[in-house]
Amino acid sequence: MASVRSRITVAYSVATIISLSVLAVLFGVERYVGVEQDLAERTTRTAALAARVIERQGVQGVTLDTAYAAGNMFNLGVTRVLDELNGYYIVVADSTGRILYWSEPVRRIYYRGYDETLPPAQRALYRIEFDSIRNAALGIVNAATPRRVQLSTEQVLMTAHLPGQPLPGGVRRIVVGISTQRLRDVVSESISLAVLASPVLLGLSIGVAWMLSGRVLEPIDRMVDDVAAITDGRSLHRRVVLESETTDELGRLGQTVNDMIARLETSFSSLRRFTADASHELRTPLTVIRADVERAMSVEDQYEKAVALEEALQQVSRMTGLVESLLTLARSDEGRFDIIREPVPLEPLFREVVETATILGEDAGITVTLPVIQPVTVSADAERLRQLFLNLATNAIKYTPRGGMIELSLETRHDEAIVTVRDNGIGIAAADLPFIFDRFWRVDTVRSRSEGSGVGLGLAICQWIAQAHNGRIDVTSRLGRGSTFTVVLPAHRSKGENS
Repeated sequence: MASVRSRITVAYSVATIISLSVLAVLFGVERYVGVEQDLAERTTRTAALAARVIERQGVQGVTLDTAYAAGNMFNLGVTRVLDELNGYYIVVADSTGRILYWSEPVRRIYYRGYDETLPPAQRALYRIEFDSIRNAALGIVNAATPRRVQLSTEQVLMTAHLPGQPLPGGVRRIVVGISTQRLRDVVSESISLAVLASPVLLGLSIGVAWMLSGRVLEPIDRMVDDVAAITDGRSLHRRVVLESETTDELGRLGQTVNDMIARLETSFSSLRRFTADASHELRTPLTVIRADVERAMSVEDQYEKAVALEEALQQVSRMTGLVESLLTLARSDEGRFDIIREPVPLEPLFREVVETATILGEDAGITVTLPVIQPVTVSADAERLRQLFLNLATNAIKYTPRGGMIELSLETRHDEAIVTVRDNGIGIAAADLPFIFDRFWRVDTVRSRSEGSGVGLGLAICQWIAQAHNGRIDVTSRLGRGSTFTVVLPAHRSKGENS
């Protein structure tokens, strides 16, 4: 396939040739019309000149016979002056159509028609040409409209001078014709010029198009080289070099490519971090399971075997939860996780979550309260919402010291359902707040809590569930003073309710 530069060159050259061809045609037509008007004006001026000569010189009393013999009725002075107008086909006639004078080119055609030395066919052709000239001359009724007469060797453009008052001798019609050879010459010159100039113009247009397209595509070539140099995830820190901070198409293309590379860099970094964290989280329970199984196989005491197997079972349960969480997030990333939406009254669902949180809190020595609960309905997947609220409550219990307090509330405000989970636990530092929804993210103080700390996927799943329901999660926290998680979901509106 031809390169973009070649296609641009061909397109530019074709457009240039077409444009020049159109201009050449327009120029040729304009020149043709100009020459035609000039010929018509020359015949008109010549006819007017002949009229003034006849008017001043007068005529004799001699007339031509019906055979148009030699001589004419004009005096010698008039004849000599009119004969000096070489190259013009001049016919002078009176009001009856009788020809009083013809110029030398017309006489030559007439006499050749009766020249016995010429073949009969050629004589007949000359007589036909003479009749054509005579009929055209006598048939012009509008002095402003020229007529064309086609002869065997050329075409004649004829214009009439029709004086308002008869001139001496009864002259009422002076017709002057001129050869249109100049018009044919114009056409021939235009064609010759086009034939001679076309190769030069074509070569010049190709050269200019190739040079200009090269300059236009040069930034794109450099951009291609820059992108080609970014071959894998380790090169994503590089960016396409922009010529300048412009807003043209190339500048926007470069900026778009840089933005895409930045997103890819973030995605690759997240993927590497995700893989490393997942490997770390899976390696620990696998190591514990292996150690417990080896211990169970090596000891004879049944009680110690049972303890070892119980610890291994706990690690298997932990791995199962981790794998299920990873599978949930993977499916959500691919958009393959179906959310079944239906009107869900939140009050009973939320009371179930509070009851479960109260039981979990009693084991941890934490008080769970429900100060506010208001009826509200949302369009959602009930199981996913239960998972969302329970995750937040469980997370609050994990990071609240014994003797602490957790407050859960459900209220409605401005067509929104507001679920708040507030604790007075260890809190989160301001510097860590932007990262708490990242997968496998846990601050050092949280990591130290070993078993109860989880694997760092709960909040990521919570955020996904909220966003899948067109909602959001807001969080405020101060280190050592507790945290507040607020889930905002759009309330369900029945068809009968006003907007």
